[in-house]
Amino acid sequence: MKVVIAGAGNVGLYLAADLNEAGHEVLLIEIDPAVAARGAAPGIEWLVRDACEVSALDAAGLASADVVVAATGDDEDNLVVSLLAKQEFAVPRVVARVNHPKNHWLFNQAWGVDVAVSTPHLLSALVEEAVSVGSLVRLMQLESSGARLVEVTLAPGSPAAGAELARIGMPRDASVVAVVRRAHVVVPRGDTVLEPGDEVLVLVSADSEDAVRSLLVADAGPPAWLGPPSATPTRANPGG
Repeated sequence: MKVVIAGAGNVGLYLAADLNEAGHEVLLIEIDPAVAARGAAPGIEWLVRDACEVSALDAAGLASADVVVAATGDDEDNLVVSLLAKQEFAVPRVVARVNHPKNHWLFNQAWGVDVAVSTPHLLSALVEEAVSVGSLVRLMQLESSGARLVEVTLAPGSPAAGAELARIGMPRDASVVAVVRRAHVVVPRGDTVLEPGDEVLVLVSADSEDAVRSLLVADAGPPAWLGPPSATPTRANPGG
């Protein structure tokens, strides 16, 4: 996979080294020659140019890039790089770093951003995920599709505790992607029985998030999968 990273600060440099070690083709674009000289590393290509210029991105070969990461320390620059990468070079995947949390709302599909990474928001979600049992926590949002990755640690009173995934009635536009149980990953199947304490990761749409909350969170209402006494259990789609 070819990855082009704009910005060779601590974030960009570490990301480049990590991806290079994983066997990917990595090119770093950095406007400051001194930074580029200090960060030279085997296997990583460098281009000392302004990543906000179309000519620089063309020289970096964005037309053949699989992923572009806008990782500079300036939100305005990251938005410009993202927009150019998507509109001028049709890069399939654009990931952008959000430096100031108040700018997060700008990092969306209109600016060419597929995934926006805000460190404060991510840290907040991870802290909440670590201390919250029985609450739905949003871990990540994919701007291009509106899909979200959410996590729920099932409380003892969760409507889904003790139920098979096939009986829960997960919405069609939601999918359980993993269950973490006692530090082990359980691949979700229709006959997987959820237990209190399970960390359930679900990919949801904006329309299905509330429905998923009602199925997994203890105080979100009666378990929808039970239905009225005479109802036939809903056929679920645990895999999406």
